[in-house]
Amino acid sequence: MIWLETKKLIVVLIGALLNAVALNYFLIPANVYASGFTGFAQLISSILGEFAPFNISTGILLLLLNIPVTILGWKKVGKSFTLYSFISVVLMSFFLEVIPIQKVSDDILLNTVFGGVIAAIGVGFTLKWGASTGGMDIVAMVLSRMKDKPVGTYFFALNAIIIVTAGFLYGWEKALYTLVQLYVSTRVIDAIHTRHEKLTAMIVTKKSEELKKAIHDRLVRGITTLPAKGAFTNEPKEMMIIVVTRYELFDLERIIKEVDPTAFTNIVQTTGIFGFFRRE
Repeated sequence: MIWLETKKLIVVLIGALLNAVALNYFLIPANVYASGFTGFAQLISSILGEFAPFNISTGILLLLLNIPVTILGWKKVGKSFTLYSFISVVLMSFFLEVIPIQKVSDDILLNTVFGGVIAAIGVGFTLKWGASTGGMDIVAMVLSRMKDKPVGTYFFALNAIIIVTAGFLYGWEKALYTLVQLYVSTRVIDAIHTRHEKLTAMIVTKKSEELKKAIHDRLVRGITTLPAKGAFTNEPKEMMIIVVTRYELFDLERIIKEVDPTAFTNIVQTTGIFGFFRRE
């Protein structure tokens, strides 16, 4: 367990470093903006540097923006996910401060693509290991825990504010390259982790009671069970059906491996759900 947590912390550290490298070497020098809270912090820093008598760095702004969201996540989501997400934000803010802002290329398209890919690799592996880079990921978790809100709408709204503001202030070419960066990073994250906000797990197991207890202890999700039988062995089993968010997939995988490593699990995309998406 300690080794698993150590590996998770190492992945979070590498992910934060990759995000900082993408910003300070590619995106910030090219005035191309990242998505979510990172892009918002980047945009505010640019506006303050140009129109205000003082400036606050992207790293400091990113940390400040994430503090209230982290407090909310700690209360509503869970300590482990929120803690690792905040560690990711703190490390990323630290790396943004210590790594110098340096232009690697004068080609804005190269900066856009390489910045988007490097940042997305960091985000993708961080998500795969059950943490996040903070910001909108924690907001998504809070909304999914409270109600089945259309999280994509909030992501789109924040990114739209970033793109439109960048277009008005720095020219629409910068806004268009920001769109390219968003597309590239999204595709890479999808390839590493998953593109789907919600996933359905169908678990065939002989230890359904132990699994149900373990899942209910760590995830706020309802479970539907159906009787099942192995076609080859004719052994009586039970199929458990559970819908989770992509942020909970890591925890679900760990629970299954701990309780019943021989269980057969099929993960499929969920395009929509009706009814309560939580355990009352």
